[in-house]
Amino acid sequence: MKPQVKSLFRNILYIIALSLFILSAGYIIILQAGIAGNFKELTILTIVFLFICIVSFVIFQRGQSKDPQSQTLHTLVSVSVKLLLEMVLALLWFFAAKKTSSESVFMFFILYLTFSLFSVLLILKTLKNKSL
Repeated sequence: MKPQVKSLFRNILYIIALSLFILSAGYIIILQAGIAGNFKELTILTIVFLFICIVSFVIFQRGQSKDPQSQTLHTLVSVSVKLLLEMVLALLWFFAAKKTSSESVFMFFILYLTFSLFSVLLILKTLKNKSL
């Protein structure tokens, strides 16, 4: 198996493990707080953020096997696509689905920050040994 494919699968497994941790922690917190209906929203948002991160990682890893100029472009495109997809998600979540309660807004931004930080850390870890 090629190192790029192995790294991609490892990163995807990491992000799936993070998603499962978020869902299990959210389920426990929702049970303890007695909030009804928020686990469905948490599950939907987590799955969508998971999909966005996987798309970003695939684009990023695809560029790692290319020449240095292409690596830079793929890294930029990866981060840009992630940002644009998250903006579309925010637009759909807040305006189309009318999820404007304080719990829903707080949950969205916590998930956004968690997945964004995780993505940046994985990209930096991969680029640690490579120079752009």
